[in-house]
Amino acid sequence: MTPPTEHLAFVESPVQLLNVLEWTYARLAEPAAGAAGGARRPGAGAAGEAGRPVAGGTPLTLVVLPPTDPMSRGQLRRMAGLARDEGLAVHWQEARGREGSLPHTLRALAPLLRRAEHVLIGDPFSRYVQLLLSLFPPRRLTVVDDGTATMEYAERLSTGERLVRWHRRESRSPRELALAPLTALARRRLAPGRGRTVEIFTSLPLAAAPPGTEVACNAFAWTRARFGPPRVTPGADLVGTSLVETGVVDADRYVDAVAALAAAHGVTRYYAHRRESTPKLHRIATETGLEVVRPELPLELVARRGPTSRTVLSFPSTVVHTLPAALAGTGVSITVCDVAPEWLKASAPPRARGFLRTVAETARAAHGLSLTGP
Repeated sequence: MTPPTEHLAFVESPVQLLNVLEWTYARLAEPAAGAAGGARRPGAGAAGEAGRPVAGGTPLTLVVLPPTDPMSRGQLRRMAGLARDEGLAVHWQEARGREGSLPHTLRALAPLLRRAEHVLIGDPFSRYVQLLLSLFPPRRLTVVDDGTATMEYAERLSTGERLVRWHRRESRSPRELALAPLTALARRRLAPGRGRTVEIFTSLPLAAAPPGTEVACNAFAWTRARFGPPRVTPGADLVGTSLVETGVVDADRYVDAVAALAAAHGVTRYYAHRRESTPKLHRIATETGLEVVRPELPLELVARRGPTSRTVLSFPSTVVHTLPAALAGTGVSITVCDVAPEWLKASAPPRARGFLRTVAETARAAHGLSLTGP
């Protein structure tokens, strides 16, 4: 008889994979790691002096459902390599962009889902994840961060609203109407209920969570144990955002803001978001003179490995919550750059401004960060 898969994780982005590693370290391996000698020396390999690999002998299968864009796929492959070094079984499943990929994926993953006692997911808004959970409801569910969407997920689950991302308008298109029953079922499967427990493992402050949900803090202990501390250099780095690509912010306004911030704060490096377009990044490099860096790993790991500037500026995004944890004790300061109302496109959803303000203000409250105006 095939033994049960105790833990099964689905990831679709590099950050989701990073946070599965953080959950595994916190839940399965941290006590042993601490007893074995604490933080590792700079430059140590992925499973060295800090203790045993994070999997710790507990069955955990990591299923990667990669997107089609090359930057995300490249980061995911490198993160999958780190996960294998940590003792996780990694299953790379091409689920998009090919004819017949959906039924093929369901056939490939059905045995794993049937055996899983516990499922970890990174994106509760993902149609793929919603479909999988509707077919194979888990008894235990953990949601790890895939950005600020975790805050939106917790709020919408608490109020009973539809699971629609904050930067998208409510739609009554034929496709959305056809998917409405799936979305409604997924909302029930993503909430605690009879015979099902739900945990949210997050570095973000949650204003609300459904009754019965366990909220656990992600302190980036694995990242801090495995990498760094970084060499801290003078000057400032600026973290880019995909707000232009998601249709929220006007491109001209965004490039002007980047130029103004660079001049005011002595920024020399611009860390691109993996979804930022090549033409926009070329324009930023040409018009501002900044060195545009496309990170090969999630920014939390890149910043922890260094070198990192003494000041890191970021527009409202997940990193204003994650970098303070990942860079704790290094002397690096994080500054949140507000998004002015006039930057928003006319087509931006009504909730956009309020949501971005919430991300910035909660980061300031939680981490004592400074805020610079637009």
